[in-house]
Amino acid sequence: MTRTGALHHLELWVGDLAAAEQEWGWLLGELGYACADRWRDGQSWHHPTSGYVVLEAGPDRAGDHDRLRAGINHVAFWAGARSDVDRLAAEAPDHGWRLLFADRHPYAGGPDHYATFLENGEGFEVELVAEA
Repeated sequence: MTRTGALHHLELWVGDLAAAEQEWGWLLGELGYACADRWRDGQSWHHPTSGYVVLEAGPDRAGDHDRLRAGINHVAFWAGARSDVDRLAAEAPDHGWRLLFADRHPYAGGPDHYATFLENGEGFEVELVAEA
């Protein structure tokens, strides 16, 4: 099996590591990631089959994140069955995430695309996609 083209890791520069751990840590944990490493300005969350996500608030970061500016708009994760997507959408506000596109939820991505779109306190957008 070749891994060519598969995502190796995603590194997110955050302004507040403690807030990121509350928001991202909850979400990543729900998606099967586990915190594998911590250092003063960051954390590394590993998944058993799909690489890892780094949260870092180091001194090299400049400015605030804005998903509407040039750059990455959002990251999408497979989230399991429709019931898993629904549960994550319902629990997300308790962990610092808000539902985007509520008027079109859970079909904001189109009539054949069951997903929830969330935004955290720093404006990062995540799409949680249901398996067909």
